[in-house]
Amino acid sequence: MDLILALGGGGARGNSHIGVLRRLEKEGFNIRAVAGSSFGGIVAAIYAAGYSPQEMEDIFSKVDQSRLYGHTPNDGPSLLGMAGVIRWLDEVLGGRTFDDLKIPCALTAVDLNSADEVVLRQGSLKEAVMATIALPGIFPPRNMDGYQLVDGAVVDPVPVSVARFLLPGLPVAAVVLSPPLGKPSPEMLVPLPRVIPVPLVRRLTRMRVAQAFNIYLRSMEIGGRMLADLRLQLDDPEVILRPDVAHINLLDQVDVRQVALLGDQAVQAVLPELKHAVSWRSRLGRRLFG
Repeated sequence: MDLILALGGGGARGNSHIGVLRRLEKEGFNIRAVAGSSFGGIVAAIYAAGYSPQEMEDIFSKVDQSRLYGHTPNDGPSLLGMAGVIRWLDEVLGGRTFDDLKIPCALTAVDLNSADEVVLRQGSLKEAVMATIALPGIFPPRNMDGYQLVDGAVVDPVPVSVARFLLPGLPVAAVVLSPPLGKPSPEMLVPLPRVIPVPLVRRLTRMRVAQAFNIYLRSMEIGGRMLADLRLQLDDPEVILRPDVAHINLLDQVDVRQVALLGDQAVQAVLPELKHAVSWRSRLGRRLFG
């Protein structure tokens, strides 16, 4: 049962992608290609590099988030840096390029200079991941090949059309981490490094500027949901999976294994739809190509 995945962005919510991958494999689906934006891009790249979902869960569970967000001397303007993220990606992906991957993979980013979506399919895998997760204002843009790249979810929260381009003719399952329109916008906490003492964090989050930033983030989250739904209507994936992760903030410290279980449950909820989509595509292919 061949399938392509489009993995959406959502920060810490993206750990649910691991459970989606594991359950799909358990149910006998063959994931032939994967595309991802933002945190979905991290998962897509590591999975395409050959790591199993269980290996990914173990790796993500061991991450010390308090060590991820230091600045480097060359960082552009941003609230947080990604010095620790770079070290972690060096350990997990090393010098791999897209040519080294086990299955086709594409990540998305946005060029600030041209306002165009940029699909990353060649060169350094680590650099592509750094670009797709560069959440504007939170993390520094990534300069690559003349582009100034930020988070791909800015224009393409769930890269269905990119996934479909990788292997045309196969069904695409879109994993969406934002709640559908009509549900209340969750409280969005100011993303502060965990090295800051808890009492100081509480004081900072009560400040007027922090409260204003929370309003801004919640408003952006609503706009992101609208964009995601519009893109899903336009790109029309065969199946949509929505893990129940709306309560998780972008940079929350989470129990990776528990969040992964939410991805498992999302697959369970649409299993008949998934199997129908795969079998329908298979029958159509036999009719067209004999």
